[in-house]
Amino acid sequence: MSDKKREQQSHLALVGQPTAPEIDTLERPSYAVYEGQTLVDGKLFKAGTWFHGIKQGQGDDIGQPFDLWVCAPLHVDAETVNSDDGSVGRLLHFKHRGRVVEYVMPMEALAGKGEEVLKALFRQGLKVEYHQRRYVPAYIASHHDLKRVLATTTKPGWHDASGAFVLPSKILGGQDVRFQDSGKGAHLFSERGTLESWQSELAYYCQGNPVLILSVCCALAGPLLSKVGVNGGGVHLVGDSSSGKSLAQAIAASVWGDPSRFAASWDMSRGGIEIEASSRNDTVLILDEIKRADPKRVQEMAYAIANGTGKGTMTREREGRPKLYWRVLALSSGERSLSEHAAISGNAAHAGAELRMVDVNAGTRTYRAFDDVHGMDGATFHRKLTTATAHHFGVVGPAFVERLIKETDPDVFYQRFAEVRAGFNSDGPQAGRVADRFAIIGLAGELATTYGILPWEEGTAANASRQLFREWVASVGDGNAEDRQILSALSDFIAMHGDSRFSNIAAELPNAGIKHRAGYYEIEDRKRLYLFNRASLTEAAAGYGRDRVIRTLETYNVLAKTDSGRRQKNYRLPGGGSTRFFVIDPDKLDGERGGE
Repeated sequence: MSDKKREQQSHLALVGQPTAPEIDTLERPSYAVYEGQTLVDGKLFKAGTWFHGIKQGQGDDIGQPFDLWVCAPLHVDAETVNSDDGSVGRLLHFKHRGRVVEYVMPMEALAGKGEEVLKALFRQGLKVEYHQRRYVPAYIASHHDLKRVLATTTKPGWHDASGAFVLPSKILGGQDVRFQDSGKGAHLFSERGTLESWQSELAYYCQGNPVLILSVCCALAGPLLSKVGVNGGGVHLVGDSSSGKSLAQAIAASVWGDPSRFAASWDMSRGGIEIEASSRNDTVLILDEIKRADPKRVQEMAYAIANGTGKGTMTREREGRPKLYWRVLALSSGERSLSEHAAISGNAAHAGAELRMVDVNAGTRTYRAFDDVHGMDGATFHRKLTTATAHHFGVVGPAFVERLIKETDPDVFYQRFAEVRAGFNSDGPQAGRVADRFAIIGLAGELATTYGILPWEEGTAANASRQLFREWVASVGDGNAEDRQILSALSDFIAMHGDSRFSNIAAELPNAGIKHRAGYYEIEDRKRLYLFNRASLTEAAAGYGRDRVIRTLETYNVLAKTDSGRRQKNYRLPGGGSTRFFVIDPDKLDGERGGE
């Protein structure tokens, strides 16, 4: 060691600082990162990222070395490859106030002057020498042929290639994958409290309350969708204002994060729904107050949530932008059902949309949305649990996923699902799909109970899900949803226009008071049979083709009279002439009785 170096090291020891590591040779121009004070060619450098350069241009100092402090220690650890679109980036890390900050930087952020990467690093706390900031993008770009390669993804949830479960703040079950975030989004997945405090302050009081049990289990079911092959969809809590629906949603949101941030709202566009669903992939999408949704688009949005695929869009260069994808269960709420809200705009309800967002009674139970308030009055119960959701959140979902990852036999989930699903009786295929959804919600609760995450007795979750499924079946029936809608539409049409657009076929003269005639009626055994013409049949069941309507009428034996080989019957008209009509028995338009 030279006398100069000994002098510098002795000075550091004298002032109580550790001796500096030494670097004897230094290539120029080059970048270097020093975690602490470092001796380089006999010169002492403070911690940071440095540029060691050589003067260029003209003048007497050409070729002279110079050194610039660029920023705090900034490390380029690995090359990243985005699993969603194949784009390449870099994994960076630095420290801010003693905390290690990781940032996945897309290489495209270095385009131009690299202002995008500077913005991201400034936002996350990197200390930069402002006048030397142009060196930061150049330093990052100087790293080539990195040996370590990591996968990244822009959405949370299961990462198929690694088997890990990715959250913005942590990776569960793997190390070779990272969450790639712009840094501008809301921090949805946050934690406060402990699992034990959440169990005692929230989960305990859900017992005896099927709506609260279902809500918690719905939040836990997201990670199971891909495990058992059940499609997404949702449940819609229906009840009057201040009935307790929002509390149920807040408790569900507390499974993954702060309810005030994690829960979303129906008050957004179709594109907004896609972003919100994707940002909660494999967890739960909570949508408050359906009355805030656009009635003209609400059914389309319900389809989108369940189908898990966003719309394709084009760039200015007429290239397709990557679509958003997700797997998610939704927990919605409102004072009206989805079909009732859609009807405000004059649109007919789509049976498919209703099946994708099925109604759950959260308004007319013993205590409105609750069945058991654990010895309190309803207001006290509501206030106690609402307060608890603000102090205990974000620990249950990750704990559940960590236990799922430990299951080495994938058939375990199929076997347990089959056991739970066996308790949901459904005759038709459409009700069967709804039964699958309630069953996987019940399965999530039963697994969480087995793992000790939910402090409930075995069977609690499955029984609550089965009870609410049976209530849904009792309210809508177990038959085909399109058939129910057609029969209901015809019944409503008769109720609205039975006297104003129909008249007695036995009259001698036409009834001049009938405007926009839909047909006639015939009286048999003191009961009216309604004779629909072709136009009124499709008008009454708007949204369905005539053949589809007739198939329903035949299935439920609604056609009271037909001519041989035909679906219609010929009648003599008042005043002369004849034509054919579809003869409908209104008593058989009740889908439940017709099914029997």
